[in-house]
Amino acid sequence: MMLDRLSHQAPDALLALIRLYAADPREDKIDLGVGVYRTEEGATPVFAAIKAAEQRLVDTQDSKSYLGPEGDMGFVNALMPYLFGSDPTMGGRISGMQTPGGTGAVRLALALAQKARVKRVHMGVPSWPNHAQILADLGMELAPFNHANADGTANLDGVLAAINGAGADEAVLLHACCHNPSGIDYTADQWDALAEAFAASGTFPIIDSAYQGLGHGMEEDAAGMRTLLAKVPEAFIAYSCDKNFGQYRDRVGAFYVMAKEPGGLDTAFSNANALARAAWSMPPDHGGAAVRIILRDPDMTKLWLAELDTMRARMRSVRDALATAGRAGRIDLTPLGRQNGLFAMLPVSKEEVATLREEHGIYMAASGRINIAGLTNANLPKFIAALAAVAV
Repeated sequence: MMLDRLSHQAPDALLALIRLYAADPREDKIDLGVGVYRTEEGATPVFAAIKAAEQRLVDTQDSKSYLGPEGDMGFVNALMPYLFGSDPTMGGRISGMQTPGGTGAVRLALALAQKARVKRVHMGVPSWPNHAQILADLGMELAPFNHANADGTANLDGVLAAINGAGADEAVLLHACCHNPSGIDYTADQWDALAEAFAASGTFPIIDSAYQGLGHGMEEDAAGMRTLLAKVPEAFIAYSCDKNFGQYRDRVGAFYVMAKEPGGLDTAFSNANALARAAWSMPPDHGGAAVRIILRDPDMTKLWLAELDTMRARMRSVRDALATAGRAGRIDLTPLGRQNGLFAMLPVSKEEVATLREEHGIYMAASGRINIAGLTNANLPKFIAALAAVAV
C-alpha cells in the first residue's frame, strides 16, 4: 500500500513539552519552553494597537477577495522604513511581498536562492531548528559553523571564515538581531567586519529578522543589517511580525529582495511569485492589514511602539536580574545580561533538563534553550535555586 511507504516521524519536541506542562498539577511550575512573550502575570495579550486596527477593519473592510500572491503591498511597503531606514527602497533596489509568517518568508528566501542555483547555505549553530528543516526539505546542503563562544559572545572568526570561504553558489544565513536560540548578537564593530567580508568575497547574504524591537529598539535592532546592506549588491531578507506585533497565530511575514539594479527586481519577483503561488497561493490578509493600518496612523504607531517598549523593558529587567544573580551552581548567568531578545541557552545536559522538569516543575527545551519571558519577579528565585541545585 502507498501509505506503507511512509516512515513514522518523531513528534515535535516542543509540542510534547507543551502537553507535559499542561498535565503537571504543580501550581508553581514554570514554562520556559514555548517561544511567546509573556507579561509578569504570565499572559500573552493581544496588543491594544492591534485591537484598535482590527476594529477599524471590522468597520471599514468591504471585501475578503484575493489579493494575489504578493499579498498586501500596503503592509509590505509600510514596514520598509522600519527595516531599511530613510531610503527604504535604496534607490529602487529593494522591494518585497507578503508571506505566511516569518517561516514562509524564510522558506521563500531559501527556495528562491535554490532556484538561483545556490547549493550550500552556511549557518551559525545553534540556530532556530526550522532553518535546518527547511534546508533539508529543499535538498540544500547546510554548512554549520559555531555561532557562539564559550563566554557568551558571538564567534566572529567562525562567521568570517564561512563568508570568506564560501563559493559563488553559496550563501550565509544570519539573524538580524535577538538571535534564536542564543540571544547572542553581533556588535556594531562585528557587523562592520561582516559587511566588509561580504563585499570582498561576493558571498550572498540571507538575513532572518524575526525579533526587531525586542533587543534595544526598532532602529538599534536594524542597524547591523543596514550596515551590511549598504556594502553588498544583493541580499534576501525574511521578516516576521509575529513577535513584535504579537501576531503569532495570524502568521504575518514579508520577504524582501535587494537587487544590484532596480531592473533586477522584476525577474526576482516573477520567480518569487511563482514559488509562492505553488506553495500557498495567496498569503493570509487579516494580520498584515492590521499592521498596515497601525503604521499608517501616527497615534496607533505611537501606541504600538509604547507596547513594544514595555515588552523589551520587561525582558531586559529579567536579564539584568539573572546577571545580578551571578552564578547558579556551575552556570555563569552574567552573560545573559549582555544578550538580547526572548531566548538564551543554558549549558545544561538533557539529563539536567529532565531533572529540572521532574523535580522542580521547570520546563525548557532539551537543548537548554529558555524563554526569558517565562521568568517573573515571583518565580526567578525558584528558578535560580533549582538551577543551582541541579547544575552542580
